[in-house]
Amino acid sequence: MSSPSRPQLHKLATLTGHHDCVYALAGSAAEPTIFSAGSDGFVVSWNLDEPERDGELVARVENSVYALRYLPTRGLLLIGHNFQGLQVISLAEKKLLHATALPPAAIFDIGHSAARRRVYVALGDGTLAVLHDDDFRVDKLLRLSEKSLRCLALHEERNELAVGGSDALIRVLDADSLQLKYVVAGSTNSVFTAAYSPDGRWLLTAGRDAHLRVWDVAAGYTEHQSIVAHLFAINHLTYSPDGQFLLTCSLDKSIKLWDAASFRLLRVVDKARSAGHGTSVNKLFWSGRRNRVVSCSDDRSLAVWQIEAVG
Repeated sequence: MSSPSRPQLHKLATLTGHHDCVYALAGSAAEPTIFSAGSDGFVVSWNLDEPERDGELVARVENSVYALRYLPTRGLLLIGHNFQGLQVISLAEKKLLHATALPPAAIFDIGHSAARRRVYVALGDGTLAVLHDDDFRVDKLLRLSEKSLRCLALHEERNELAVGGSDALIRVLDADSLQLKYVVAGSTNSVFTAAYSPDGRWLLTAGRDAHLRVWDVAAGYTEHQSIVAHLFAINHLTYSPDGQFLLTCSLDKSIKLWDAASFRLLRVVDKARSAGHGTSVNKLFWSGRRNRVVSCSDDRSLAVWQIEAVG
């Protein structure tokens, strides 16, 4: 990307085939393939280099899927099969390798630490499940809250795992011992999404109260900034692969592009201005190969956006 000023988002394609709301996206920023899943239980792969091609069914499960995690070096796709636990698919062999039973609750997020050989799963009953990533057996079940755990973010250098929940709190745990290090309060409703900045300086969180909050990691997660970013709940936030930009998406049907250094709003993508989604935008994925973004929505579709620098 040549200019950090105000890039344009140009819609390349609409991807259809899901029969209900699409909630989850996963992939590697360096690869063309992404995966989607949602209420219909279909897990579908798409090729971002050829967005005109139909998707390919990877798996079908009985319940809704809110969370996917792709492990590119191992060719594995982790599927959060609500109320049934975690399923691990070998993409090369196109078969189920592991099925791990977990407490019968919705699975809202899946995190992975290759360095620690661990998978972290955020459950709707307030439990954090920790699995070994060799055979995906359960290592620990830790009850953190009486309400749902909704999102996970891992700070590898500080060995910290941030867990956002429907109790409006963010708990920061030691990623190894799982001891509680910080309780970050300040959100006024459920925390749906969290991400550390690529340089590790900030933890960004957002959720039902429509605020984008920036927490200063080195200062013990004190609040650095709070931005009224959307009209309704913010469902997801993600950084660009190069760390220059930030995207948020919302129940208000819009996607917003922000400057990651100043947190200045750069672009608004919606149905009226950009032929965006007509209902809630649930998840985003930013591919670095051709600088493309994928969004998914309650409208049963995915949209592929080309990010174009403006001089």
